[in-house]
Amino acid sequence: MSSFPRADAPLDLSALRARVAGDIVLPGDGGWDAARLAWNLAVDQHPAMVALPETAADVAAVVSYAAEAGLRVAMQGTGHGAGARGGELSGTVLVKMERMRGIEIDAEARTARVEAGVIWSEVAEAAAEHGLAALAGSSPDVGVVGYTLGGGLSWLGRRYGLAASNVLAVELVTADGELVRADASHDPDLFWAVRGGGGNFGVVTAIEFTLYPLRSVFAGWLVWPWEASAEVLAAWSAWTELVPEQVTSNVKLLQLPPLEFIPEPFRGRDLVVVSAALMGDAGAGGELLWPLRRLRPELDTFQEMPPIGLARLAGDPEGPTPIVGTGALLDDLPHAAIDAWLGAAGPGSGSRLLVAEMRHMGGALRRPAPGGGALSHVDAGYALFSAGIPMDAADAAAVVDRAALVAGSVAPWGSGRSYLNFTETRADSRSVFTPEAHRRIAAIRERLDPDRRLRPNHPITPPAPGA
Repeated sequence: MSSFPRADAPLDLSALRARVAGDIVLPGDGGWDAARLAWNLAVDQHPAMVALPETAADVAAVVSYAAEAGLRVAMQGTGHGAGARGGELSGTVLVKMERMRGIEIDAEARTARVEAGVIWSEVAEAAAEHGLAALAGSSPDVGVVGYTLGGGLSWLGRRYGLAASNVLAVELVTADGELVRADASHDPDLFWAVRGGGGNFGVVTAIEFTLYPLRSVFAGWLVWPWEASAEVLAAWSAWTELVPEQVTSNVKLLQLPPLEFIPEPFRGRDLVVVSAALMGDAGAGGELLWPLRRLRPELDTFQEMPPIGLARLAGDPEGPTPIVGTGALLDDLPHAAIDAWLGAAGPGSGSRLLVAEMRHMGGALRRPAPGGGALSHVDAGYALFSAGIPMDAADAAAVVDRAALVAGSVAPWGSGRSYLNFTETRADSRSVFTPEAHRRIAAIRERLDPDRRLRPNHPITPPAPGA
């Protein structure tokens, strides 16, 4: 394995700066603190330098320089998932892709090609002009590439599966600085591995994926005081067992601070909320919603909307925010699991988490996708994610402990698997993939990055000797 330099080793960047159109920023330079910032402000990143490439050729030059200088490379689109890697990046070039914002829509083929700095709201707007929709993330400013190659759970997921399973091609720079394109015909092993294995194989510069014809959905929120949590959760759990795959939904326990950016009806309140998107009109949607509406929510925002409206349906925070949390996967959600979850996160629990969310999985999300990648599906009925906004280090530790307690409360009903996009701490990759898939993906990483120059959020755990 290569030896990497000390964090304080001097760097000669004159040749590199001459080769790239983007900026190279060092500690002490003007704009350093802005350059090293992640979207997740709970992570204080301290790399040896930050590269802000503008083209794939820039990325190749930066990675080649890092290899020559004995530096490691960490790639970042927005930094939503930066918590898993942490802020200690000594001897590492942080390659931030935010300036690479190209989007190409092929309306006839129903595909998109996007560069690695693109966020989902930008894709949703571009696709909507053609009556098309992408399998977008629930946060409008989450990066397309990191979300997609880590799996990708969208509001259309129960119908069309993981976003990763809808990728058609990936362009990336390998650890030795080579720009390659992987698809079903070109380096199919790499194409398989990167769809689920994310940044373990290179710095992704662009991806191509499928779009779907969709001009309208029926979507919105049903809101109750959180004292109604037990009744609402029981009804929602039963409802999810009956709805068709055209319906994707979640239920959230919210404890909202009294901050001005939060709408007045919700500001400073504790609530239970069901959010859903139904691929149909208001007539069909209203009929499907009746088992929940009969509980008489205090607010009902459901309406027909263009798919672009789904970008903000979840109400996730936009702009840099400190977030700490974790997730879990469940096979099913019986009454005992609901009781355990509420005991850890609901009324009377003592929890001060901002959100404890349960997403309905199943459908196409749970079926292996034909021709899918290393993560072709998520074998779970429900996905849990809990998070808080810490005010300081002590508060962050308390949030971490509570989120872990909430995840542990439903462990008896857990699938024993992890979903890395919902994991804000370092996870063992063997909990994500099947044993056979993990052995294969580890071998592909060893072929492409034997010296571990790349520092992904979730590195592939080496297999045990003799495995």
